[in-house]
Amino acid sequence: MFESLKKKLSDFASLIVKKEKEEEAQPRTEQAEKQTDTQQKPEIALVEKNIEGAEKEKPGKHEQKAERKESGEKEMARQAGITFNTKLKGVLLRKVVLSEKDVAPFLDSLKIDLIKADVNYEVAEKIAENIGKGLIGKELTPGNEAEKVNEIIKQAVADVLSKQKDVDLESMIIESKRAGKLPFKIVFLGPNGAGKTTTIAKVAYMLSKKNISSVISASDTFRAAAIEQAQIHAEKLHIGVVKGKYGADPASVAFDAIAHAKAKSIDCVLIDTAGRQETNKGLLEEVKKIVRVSNPDLVLFVGESIAGNALLDQIRQFNEVVKIDGIILTKLDCDAKGGNTLSVLSETTIPVLYFGTGEKYDDLVPYKAETIIDSIFPKQQ
Repeated sequence: MFESLKKKLSDFASLIVKKEKEEEAQPRTEQAEKQTDTQQKPEIALVEKNIEGAEKEKPGKHEQKAERKESGEKEMARQAGITFNTKLKGVLLRKVVLSEKDVAPFLDSLKIDLIKADVNYEVAEKIAENIGKGLIGKELTPGNEAEKVNEIIKQAVADVLSKQKDVDLESMIIESKRAGKLPFKIVFLGPNGAGKTTTIAKVAYMLSKKNISSVISASDTFRAAAIEQAQIHAEKLHIGVVKGKYGADPASVAFDAIAHAKAKSIDCVLIDTAGRQETNKGLLEEVKKIVRVSNPDLVLFVGESIAGNALLDQIRQFNEVVKIDGIILTKLDCDAKGGNTLSVLSETTIPVLYFGTGEKYDDLVPYKAETIIDSIFPKQQ
């Protein structure tokens, strides 16, 4: 997952480093040559002149003086070499300070690449702006350019994710149990084909491992085979399912499931609903009724991470009808681009609780900002 997004950011870092090395290489060479001409030639000429003078000295009474001159000439030549090498090293190893002019073309290109990777336009602008703030005025020295640039990009993405908060569903249910406010009720809603029923089964499995009991309310009385699917999952997980007939009022099925949970001292009721598009006002009104009747502790939106920018619109429009408390993004294992997930995490204050990463019951990963960061920027970098 996140392969495309990872590549876009990695390529950007590589281009910045490559540009700086290419632009600095030529000036450094020319400047080094000038240093050679201005520093070495006069000093060598001086050495040669002194040597010529020494040759003219007659042997005999001036022999001691000639030796002193020869010794001085060698020391002068040695000092000339040290001076030249020191200055040349300073030219070749000097720090580079990035200017706005240096990074502007790359930031524009990065925005386009992020949008191609399914990052929302506003989010792409925000990431590019944060990266620009980190790069402009930054001093780079040979050997650490890639590390510095990658760290700046990583921090820019981390800043975008900073407003997301972790939500511990297990702790919420346990707290309700301690307060005698059971069953804990969760309504799952979202568009067609997002994987709500399978996600409900995954949540039930996760809760069972924490010794939290649950029952499924098969309140999707619209989609063919939806009730049977809920029942099959319940049988595999050895939990109960409350169902009605196709075409029955889904709110009444949820009401019966809650009553059943109270009678059997079941900790949690997981309420399935029919998939519906955010543009279908009639079905959205039905969701409002289910929420009104069940009075849930949590309303979770289940959406596909591969839905593109439409996902943000779905979340916003569902949230206008029924207040969404959390998000579960499915099919993250199919999302090679990853930018869409980044958009959701940055553009809504609704917390993401879990990622669906496969078809198995344990393919449900709790949201952690570190998970996203480590996926985009592997630790070996």
